[in-house]
This record gives sequence, C-alpha cells and structure tokens, in this order.
Amino acid sequence: MLLSVLSTAGTDPDDTSKPKTPTFEDAQESATNAASWVEQNWSTWLSIGLRIVLIVAIAVVLRVLVRRAITKLIDRMNRTAQAVDGTALGGLLVNVERRRQRSQAIGSVLRSVASFLILGTAALMILGTFEINLAPLLASAGVAGVAIGFGARNLVTDFLSGVFMILEDQYGVGDSIDAGVASGEVIEVGLRVTKLRGDNGEIWYVRNGEVKRIGNLSQGWSTAGVDVTVRPDEDLEKVKETLTAVGESMAKDEPWNERLWGPVEILGLDSVLLDSMVVRVSAKTMPGKSLGVERELRWRIKKAFDEAGIRIVGGLPVAVEDAPADPTAGMSAPSAYASTTSPQSLATAPIPPPNLAK
Repeated sequence: MLLSVLSTAGTDPDDTSKPKTPTFEDAQESATNAASWVEQNWSTWLSIGLRIVLIVAIAVVLRVLVRRAITKLIDRMNRTAQAVDGTALGGLLVNVERRRQRSQAIGSVLRSVASFLILGTAALMILGTFEINLAPLLASAGVAGVAIGFGARNLVTDFLSGVFMILEDQYGVGDSIDAGVASGEVIEVGLRVTKLRGDNGEIWYVRNGEVKRIGNLSQGWSTAGVDVTVRPDEDLEKVKETLTAVGESMAKDEPWNERLWGPVEILGLDSVLLDSMVVRVSAKTMPGKSLGVERELRWRIKKAFDEAGIRIVGGLPVAVEDAPADPTAGMSAPSAYASTTSPQSLATAPIPPPNLAK
C-alpha cells in the first residue's frame, strides 16, 4: 500500500518542481500568436515609421535651405561693403572689417535660431507620433530653463545685449567709442564680449551686459577743431585771410578733399587775454578722420603764419636795440687826496716826531 502511494505521488501531473518540456504544439501556438500580433499591428508601426522618416527628411531639407539662404544674404552684404570701401560713400557706411564681423555675427545668430526652431519642432513632432504626453516634458523643460537662466543670468544678459547691439549697429570694428568702463578703438565685436584698443595700446575686454551707455565717436561725421593762439597786437583781418587761404588750399589737395566734408570755418575769437588771442577753426570731416585733419591744419597754419610774418604766442622775443653804453660810467670820481698840493693833502701831512734830546 505504501509503495503504491509513493509511486502515485511521484507521477502527480500537478507537481511544478520539474520544468515542463515545450512541445512542438507550444512552439506552433507561440508562432501563430506572434504572427497574428504582427499582422494586427504592422500597419500602425509602418505608419509611425513613415511619419518619422518624413518629419526628419522635411526638417533636414528645410534646415539646409534656410542656412543656405542666410549665408547668401550675408555674402551679399559683404560684397556691398567691399564695393563702397575707400570711397566717400564708404565713410557714411561701415568699413569692410566691421561689416564682415557684424554680418558674420548676425548670420551665426540667425543660423543657430533657425536650427533650434526647426530641429526642436521636429523632435516634438516625432515624440507626438508615439502618443507620448508632452505636457510633463514641456513643464520640466520650462522649469529647467528658468533655473539655468537664473543661474547664468549674467551670461544671458551679455548674449542678449550683444545680439541687440549688433542688430542695431551701435558700434563696430574701427569705431572709437566711450563705453563708460573703458574707451578706445573697437578691434573685435562678439555676442558676449567687445574688445577695445586703448590709447596706450592696452586691450580692454568689455562685457556687453555691463555697458550702460555708448558714445560712438566715429558714426555719421566728426569735427576737427584747432585753436590758433596769436599775439594780441596782430592784425585780425590778416590772420583771418591767412586761415581762409589755408582752408581753401587744403580742401583742394588729395586726400584731404575727401576727408573734409565741409569748408574750414573760422568761428572767431574764442578768448582775448592780455598776452594772447585764441582764434577757433573748425571743419566737418569723415568719421574717424578728425585727428589727422587737425594735425594737417596745424602744420599748414604754422607754415602760412611764418610766411605772412604772423607771430604766435611762445615764439622768440624780438630783440630791441639799446643806446651804446658810456665807457666812463663804471669809473669812480677822482679823490681830493690824490693831489699832494691840495689843502686836504697838506692838512693830512704827518706830524714831525718830538725832539727827545732836550
């Protein structure tokens, strides 16, 4: 009886301690189920795949076309700048290097923005094809963007200030500017930092976000001013005629006829003192060329004054001829004691010594 019970327990079909050997029927059933699942869902997956491929293809083609259009626009701007460089019209515009850097910066910003918008939109559309809920993702991205923007607010401020500065063309390469924190000639313009060359040769790195005001000394036109200091007894009409002739001669010579955008004007007496008079001379010049015009004006005015005999303050004094000196002025008057027969000499005759023999 016991042996029969043990044999029955060992062959119990419900015992799960031994692995069940798969049969051919089980494999056939699994293959049938997989084939039916694929048959039921293949159209959905094919549709999703085709949509993804179409979105990626459209995004790539659109990005290439937009970037190429931006590049052609920037090249056209550079060609226009090169055509007018070195002419009088080129002074009103920016120079080639300034135009090139400005156009490159604008093109870089436009290309980056276009790529971000196109590829970002394509990524969101691809996620939408998988029926993914984008609301939590967008909310998380918004929170992360706020956190990053708060932590890097100075960097964001510099970048945005640089973008608007370039778009508004506040200054460019070659301009002389006063940025408050530093002043000098602009040698490089970036989206975050502007490089200035100071008067002593130093290079200033100025963050665009730190600039509160900009004084551009090279836009539109410049003014060359020269103060001519003469002696107070000079003939003012002669001085005026000489300065007028200098201005007319300079306006006809190369290259000053292009750098001078107006006649050399004599504004009149700037000050009148006991020992000098100051005559103010001014001229409108090409942007950034006022310093060279002032130096040339001083050179020509000095030469013209020397030829006209007009003396300027600080020159050598005029020598005055004095009367010949009296040769006897340094001699002393004759003394009464010089003559031995004079009463003064006789009165001072030596007293004879007393006779001691008595």
